[in-house]
Order: sequence, then structure tokens, then C-alpha cells
Amino acid sequence: MDITRYSYYRDILPFLESVGIGVAERPLTATTFLPGLELGPNVIYVDPDKLKYPGDILHEAGHIALAQPHLRRLMGTDKMPEGWPEMGEEIAAILWSYAVLTHLNIPPEFVFHPDGYKNCSQWYIEQFTGKNYIGLPLLQWMGIAYTNQEIENGHPPFPSVKNWMRP
Repeated sequence: MDITRYSYYRDILPFLESVGIGVAERPLTATTFLPGLELGPNVIYVDPDKLKYPGDILHEAGHIALAQPHLRRLMGTDKMPEGWPEMGEEIAAILWSYAVLTHLNIPPEFVFHPDGYKNCSQWYIEQFTGKNYIGLPLLQWMGIAYTNQEIENGHPPFPSVKNWMRP
């Protein structure tokens, strides 16, 4: 079993479940934005036969984790506001997925694969491994990452987080 499938089943699914994000496998008939993935109310639907990059699950999980709680229930429905996610939420979800990778000790290439992120995957890897955490103020504002004041008071800096889900 390659690292992609191994991490998907062994590490990622139990982690997501432990933080309150559901993952359900089922056939997806519609064309989806990411192959084999679709968001539903606080759940990611995965079609294993169509899933091209299992690391994309973490990025989509980031959208669920960072959404305001009342929006999590609307995902995958026609009641979700147009324009969601906004650009800031997109950037924060990218950084959130990096925090998960670090937490689970999974290589960044698992999420930041060559076919993703508008050909900027390597750039994200370089930025994040170089501790240039683009989007960190958003994660701090959302209550996910520790603020600078909390870090000064002894809490660990990013990529450690205080909450995996936006309160």
C-alpha cells in the first residue's frame, strides 16, 4: 500500500472523525470540483473509485473546520451562501491542512501534490516549511491558532493549534 492510501485510511479518517468532521464513502454521480469528493452537511463524501488525490480530503476538511458553525449544516445544499468560501477562507483552509499534516507527521506533498493549487504546490511547501505561514492571522482570528499574546504566555506557536474546528 502506498503512503497516499495508507495515510488516508490509517491516519486521516480517524483524525477527522475525532475532531467532528464526518467522512462517508459513497458513489458520486455528479461531476465534482475535486475528483471523488463532495461536501455535505459537516461531512465529506468520498468516492474511492474516483478519488484522484486523497490529500484533497484534508483541504476540503479545512473548509468544514473553518466555516462558521451554522454554515457547516448548510454545506452541499442550495442554502449555502453564494461566494462561499471567500478567498481568506480558502487561504486559511490551505494553512489548516498544513497544520494537520504536521500534527499527523505526513509529508506535505500528500496535500500539496503537483496537480493542485494552480501549479503553486511547491511554493506552498516552501513557504510553510520555511515558517512563512500565509493566512495565520485568519486562523488566529477564527480561534484555531494561538494568538501572539497566547504564545508569549507559554502556548505553542503554529503549526500547533488550540482548536481544530472554528468555535
